[in-house]
Amino acid sequence: MKWIFRGLLALLVVLALGVAGALASAYLSLDRGHAHSARTAALPRLAPGQADGLVQIPANGMIFRARVAGLGNPGPALILLHGFPQTSAMWEPLIGAAAAQGYRVLALDQRGYSPGARPEGVDAYAVLELVADVVAVADAAGFERFHLVGHDWGCVVGWVTAIRHPGRVLTWSGLSIPHPGTLLSDIARDPPTYIRINTAPLVPETLLAFNGMARLRGIYARATPAQRDEYLAVFSEPGALTAALDWYRAIGASLASGEAASGPVSTPTLFVYGSREFWVNEDALVRQRKLVTGPYRELEVDAGHFVLEERPDEVVAAVLEHLAHPR
Repeated sequence: MKWIFRGLLALLVVLALGVAGALASAYLSLDRGHAHSARTAALPRLAPGQADGLVQIPANGMIFRARVAGLGNPGPALILLHGFPQTSAMWEPLIGAAAAQGYRVLALDQRGYSPGARPEGVDAYAVLELVADVVAVADAAGFERFHLVGHDWGCVVGWVTAIRHPGRVLTWSGLSIPHPGTLLSDIARDPPTYIRINTAPLVPETLLAFNGMARLRGIYARATPAQRDEYLAVFSEPGALTAALDWYRAIGASLASGEAASGPVSTPTLFVYGSREFWVNEDALVRQRKLVTGPYRELEVDAGHFVLEERPDEVVAAVLEHLAHPR
């Protein structure tokens, strides 16, 4: 009996040391000098005649970091919404192509990702709060109506923006994540393992920051060096990973507004998804077709979740075709 007790005690000690080591590794991976925040604070505020590049945009009581291009163009406005775990840098292939075709392009770092838009508290990241940011940034940029494109969590926000503000959205292009109305009941009933992990306290932050953010580096295998450096700079700041993961932790609050997130979409819609996308199956597509009451088309590409990185030419061409000829 004594040997069993000693063995259990030794196991507990080893586990405690392992947890302490993981927490220490994650802590040491953080940039406590807040270099990314300092660089962001030095960016110009959005102003008339703004040149292409990075800017700060005061909106909804916060300050958003954003990429803009072609703001002097005569064409319609275009807003791009990134997902997790990325920033507006993911849109670089589309930003340049759209600006070259005359669009006024704005890709923002969303709430939690922008250093000046990182409120505390899970409820601050419920989907209707994120939709309010999109509308506020559009207002700040002078975009009365705009085309909208989103990927991953940005796709969720884009769907709900199209549902709630159909008069503002000219066209909607969603990448990878189907209409929330096809997902809400499944997530409430049996959330996937990765969502269970990402909603746990401290666990996902530790896993993602451990060993110099090795797990995130693996996710960024297809990113350009500049994109990867930006993503890591954002998430290395204390509080940034927690804010981004609070989007997952706020799923409960978002589900509470399920009616607002599951309504029909009348806006001309393009849905692009990878053939190996976890969230897309025939049942989801059938349900989605019923929820989109306006002009609608789908494009399946040979890719996984990160369709723009894996198939940039196909995705950019499809989106630009949809913007120019919605049907």
